[in-house]
Amino acid sequence: MTRVLLEVCVDTIEGAWTAAENGADRIELCAALTEGGLTPSLGLMSAASSLPVPVYAMIRPRSGGFRYSDAEKALMLRDIKAAEQAGLAGIVIGATDDRQELDRSFLSAALSGTPLPATLHRAFDTLADIGKSVCEAIELGFERILTSGQAAKADQGLEGLKAAVACAAGRISIMAGSGVSAGNAMRLLKDAHVDELHASCSSPSQAVAPGAAELRLGFMPSTGTRSTDAELVRALRDAMNHFREAAE
Repeated sequence: MTRVLLEVCVDTIEGAWTAAENGADRIELCAALTEGGLTPSLGLMSAASSLPVPVYAMIRPRSGGFRYSDAEKALMLRDIKAAEQAGLAGIVIGATDDRQELDRSFLSAALSGTPLPATLHRAFDTLADIGKSVCEAIELGFERILTSGQAAKADQGLEGLKAAVACAAGRISIMAGSGVSAGNAMRLLKDAHVDELHASCSSPSQAVAPGAAELRLGFMPSTGTRSTDAELVRALRDAMNHFREAAE
């Protein structure tokens, strides 16, 4: 059995190196993971280009839904060029229209205008029809779909994940994400038959003292900050390796 790939999403250069050095096969590079991941700065993209694993840049100009204005779409196209110029390996992108389907016109222009391979992010989980959307993603030229099976967490979306895998029929990679950990990796791989796993592998890193200026001024969430945890990356990688060994 071939190696099941692990992608780790990060929003700091330290997190990117931690993930790469502890078992991640690919990095999804973001800003603001607390907002679901936004486009990283050019400086962060440039710094991440020296990592020993492929780095894909999130192309998402704001938090919220995935219907974008013409001005936002123009910005996203410029951000794709920035990812190219920074020397990254790929992009992560998605957009929907007012019918809750993929914005085929924009995504076609975005993907045809860059040599970088692309992942369709969890905008997929908001779409009306899994089977139709998988086929459209293939037609548009995406190389993989990141999905939780249209549930809040991947291990709650097994039926949706299985449906996506069945529709893909080996034509596009299906990567399970949202709440993925060493504890549920085996189940996701065994029951849903997904091709790859995606996780943040993060843990609390900085507690917030009551009355701290950063908290009072709104610079930090009341729950504190999180960072990529080397032990969690290794544990997830080990669980995935055990699955491969058991399947051989």
